Amino acid sequence: MSALYDFLAAPFADFAFMRRALVACLALSLGAGPIGVFLVLRRMSLMGDAISHAVLPGVAVGYLISGLSLWAMSIGGVAAGLIVALLAGLTSRATGLKEDASLAGFYLTSLALGVLIVSAAGSSVDLLHILFGSILAVDDQGLIFVAGVATFTMLTLAAIFRPLVLECFDPVFARAVGAGGGWVHAVFLGLVVLNLVAAFQALGTLMAVGLMMLPALAARFWSEDIAGIVAVATAFAVAASVVGLLVSFHAEIASGPAIVLTAATLYVVSILAGSRSGLLARWLRRPHYHEPQEAKR
Repeated sequence: MSALYDFLAAPFADFAFMRRALVACLALSLGAGPIGVFLVLRRMSLMGDAISHAVLPGVAVGYLISGLSLWAMSIGGVAAGLIVALLAGLTSRATGLKEDASLAGFYLTSLALGVLIVSAAGSSVDLLHILFGSILAVDDQGLIFVAGVATFTMLTLAAIFRPLVLECFDPVFARAVGAGGGWVHAVFLGLVVLNLVAAFQALGTLMAVGLMMLPALAARFWSEDIAGIVAVATAFAVAASVVGLLVSFHAEIASGPAIVLTAATLYVVSILAGSRSGLLARWLRRPHYHEPQEAKR
């Protein structure tokens, strides 16, 4: 029992930085988990990755102005993410180019520009901090910001839940009855940007989307209704956070990659053993051929 306590509870009981990291990850899970589910349902999974890279120039500009200031980098990241998403949407409407293709062009440009700004004005340590984050270094300001974003996300999703779900499954009907349309899409993209910026504070721009998308993808293998998928995705994100932090503490490895790789492990297990459409479930439901008794004789 003592060994179990030392492995599971002692790191959080004995070290304040582990408790802070845990609280930050739990808040991220509550906000980013449902957002990831709706990105999957709207077939926008890769858009989360694109926007997570698109925030980098704004973060870099905030870093140039105020150094490693949470609020400066957050404001810059939100502004850059919203600008890139807006430009991608306007380009798609004006030229007929698919929105995901338009976003790919803008996010690649943003990623290169952001890395160039940071590497030109800062050190390699600053660049690594921005790209990969440091969940174990979250302070009071970071916790307040992440918790505030998670709270705002849950309240906003509750307010737009019905039109958002309707737009996911039948966007034409949603626009016809006035229950969705551009404003729902704009609000949702704003939530995506906010959550990616909040996750960036802990996991960095390259890892931020992992905690958002991997649990959501895994949850699709365990439930059919949206409420169930959201609940499973949130639970998976929480589990990945706790297990990843424990693994990083005991194995003395980077916490961000450990959390994302734990989420990836849950995703692989879900592909194999998911009750709804996992490979094992599909194999068990597949009709098997049985040779007639007459043929055996």
